[in-house]
Amino acid sequence: MAERSAPVGVMDSGVGGLSVLAEIQRLLPNESLLYVADCGHVPYGEKSPDYIRQRCRRIAEFFQAQGAKAMVMACNTATVAAAADLRELYPDWPLVGMEPAVKPAAAATRSGVVGVLATTGTLQSAKFAALLDRFANDVQVVTQPCPGLVELIETGDLASPQLRQLLQGYVQPLLAAGCDTLILGCTHYPFLRPLLAEMVPADVAIIDTGAAVARQLQRLLAARGLLADGPARDAAFWSSAEPQSLKKILPVLWHESDSVQSFQL
Repeated sequence: MAERSAPVGVMDSGVGGLSVLAEIQRLLPNESLLYVADCGHVPYGEKSPDYIRQRCRRIAEFFQAQGAKAMVMACNTATVAAAADLRELYPDWPLVGMEPAVKPAAAATRSGVVGVLATTGTLQSAKFAALLDRFANDVQVVTQPCPGLVELIETGDLASPQLRQLLQGYVQPLLAAGCDTLILGCTHYPFLRPLLAEMVPADVAIIDTGAAVARQLQRLLAARGLLADGPARDAAFWSSAEPQSLKKILPVLWHESDSVQSFQL
């Protein structure tokens, strides 16, 4: 039986999951958080499901070795490829995954047209197709794969002309199709909200699932009597690429942290 003071492990293919980490820390400030950025293997969106499953297994094993009481897969592509596999391996371990916010977007749209910005892997998955079948019968969903966005966000430069031009090219067809609601189907994309606000009309709703993931983690921990009661602590970070690269980006996407270690699995 895990202790309430045990940490929660959070992983992503890179720095995108920091958007989810922030929501978790906001809702559950007393939790000790471990974050693995698999930057040496980013992006997951263009890789095979088998490859992603192998990476997620290694990260899960690491979190287990660290005594983590739960795991959050802060990556849509990783969730699609590996969540079922990990739940089979660790049936008693609370595991929270991501999924594009099709249900709230379908409820929010007024025009009946919803746009989805996501990685190729997420859009091609059976899980995404099932979400559309379940929640989007009464709306038109226009999908837009976004190759290249994750890699640019990984640099930490969120205002570069290259990023702006690429994002504009992905958003414009969705607006032209009449979308009044945009789903951010990758955890990297919430960091683009300031840029998106310049590109889309003010009445276009922009939806991601970070806060919902934090609430689900809270529910799972509470049901098991595992919610921490303090004190609040900063997160600890690992990267499978050069740790200094992550340390350089953290002040932009998170805040300063001295705790960035090498993840070599």
